[in-house]
Parts: sequence; structure tokens; C-alpha cells
Amino acid sequence: MKHFTNVKDLGNLELALKEAFEIKNDRFKFSGLGKNKTLLMIFFNSSLRTRLSTQKAAMNLGMNTMVLDINQGAWKLETERGVVMDGDKPEHILEAIPVMGSYCDVIGVRAFATFEDKEHDYKETIISQFIKYSGKPVFSMEGATRHPLQSFADLITIEEFKTKPRPKVVLTWAPHPKALPQAVANSFAEWMNETDYDFVITHPHGYELDPQFVGKAKVEYDQRKAFEGADFIYAKNWSAFEDPNYGQVLSVDRDWTVDTEKMALTNNAYFMHCLPVRRNMIVTDDVIESDRSIVIPEAANREISAQVVLKRILESL
Repeated sequence: MKHFTNVKDLGNLELALKEAFEIKNDRFKFSGLGKNKTLLMIFFNSSLRTRLSTQKAAMNLGMNTMVLDINQGAWKLETERGVVMDGDKPEHILEAIPVMGSYCDVIGVRAFATFEDKEHDYKETIISQFIKYSGKPVFSMEGATRHPLQSFADLITIEEFKTKPRPKVVLTWAPHPKALPQAVANSFAEWMNETDYDFVITHPHGYELDPQFVGKAKVEYDQRKAFEGADFIYAKNWSAFEDPNYGQVLSVDRDWTVDTEKMALTNNAYFMHCLPVRRNMIVTDDVIESDRSIVIPEAANREISAQVVLKRILESL
């Protein structure tokens, strides 16, 4: 595998899951694979789970790791061509990228949507430039439109906890005080559509996702109806996708908060969220603290998803 930005890059999901559980059973089985290889992790945006889990995964494989925070301790980078660089950005990304590539063997990039230009965001401009100019394998640690390492971990988690071959999985919008990208929701939908799960997306009117990610999912605007008989509830906020409201918060309706009353409509469903989570906005305390909340095992599986991806990239070098 040369690069990893979406579910298609991983190939056969059944084989990928088999590999994930093999690694989870013995995290150090391939510890020699990364000897004398260096991973450079580049963060344009903040991170906790992605930073720690990916670094740990690389260490499990014997890799050296370097972490660069673009907005802290590095020159501010200009990302657009044709700009007269007379502002606060002294270095252009087109010089910075090949320099970064010269110091490492694999590059991970985290670069969120800016909401300034939908076309720019949905072209994954930043990660695409790293793929084009670094000369090294590149994987997404969350882009403008997808978060594939999270979605892979989500899939691993569902496979671990499901009690029937075809569970009902519901992705539900929930309120949040700030405008958030569609990346996690897009990516989760994309991965769920690659399975045989009964997959439903529920959200208020105005929060429709890009149809390319919705795919074959059923869209239900009545959240309570969507929850009926569900085996997994995946809560996530996202801002509006459709123009002219791209990147905007249209509603913070607390009626969409996941609470005990709604979870009672499910088939004793497990609660999932990518974290960090705004308690009593996205989900109530009692739900996230219940014995049906699997947000911690879900987060722990981030190490496993990252390790599968890094292992496959190393094997291709």
C-alpha cells in the first residue's frame, strides 16, 4: 500500500480485519519491520488520540518517530500558489514538503477543513500536495473530508462487539456549539457502506452529507425512529455541507442529544463516539458512562488501525 486516505486504499476489508486482530493479539509480532525507518507526523490541527495512537503503533513496529506541529514551533506555511508572501507566512508548503520528505520514510498528515472554500477542502488540497511533492508514502491522520484511521478503528470495534452478522448501525447528528467538519461522519458512512450492515444516517434537515459518502445508507430525519432496534449508535456533530451554508451551524437543537430515553428505543445498543465529546451536548453523562458505552475500547483500537496501515506501507517500501 503506497498511500492511505480512504477505505478503498485498504483493499479487502475482511483481510484487513483479520490482520487487525492478529496485531491486536500480538502488537510486537512485526517489531522488526520498521527498523531504521522514520515516521514523520505533521499536525496542522490539534490531536490527542491520533497523535498518541499513531506514534505508539509506529513504535510497536520498531520505527523512529518525529512529530511536527505546524502552528507551534514551526514556520507558518503558505499553501496557495501565486500569493505574494508579504504576510506572516515566511515559508511555502511546496518547499517545505520535499524538505520534510528528505528526513523520513513515511509521512502522516492531519489537516482539517477550513470552511473557507468547499472546493479546496473537498479536493483534500493539503494532503494531496504531500502525496505529490514529498516523494514518500503518505497517510491521512484526518483530512478535510475523511478520517480513515478513525473509521477503521470504528469498524474493528463493531466487529468485536456485534452479536449478530448484520447489526443495525445508526450514525446520528448531535448538537455542538462550534462548526465542525464533516470528515468523521463522511468517513464513517463510507466505511459502513463497504460492509453488509443495516446502516442508517439520521440528522435534521439542512445537515445532509455529500451524496458520495451517503451512498446506499438510509437517511431518516426522525431520530427516534432511526434509533428503533439499533445495535450501535454512533453520535457525531457536523456542520452543513450544502451551499450556501457550507461550514455553518444551522441548529444546536438539544432535542438531538443522545440520552437514556432515546437509547431505550434501541436493541440495547452500544454507544460510540470518536472523542473528544461535549458531554450533555452530544451525549448525556449517564449514556457515556453506562456499561453500553464503548468509547474507550473504540479509542484504544486507534492504535490497531494505525498499526495495520503502517505495516502495509512499510511492506511496500
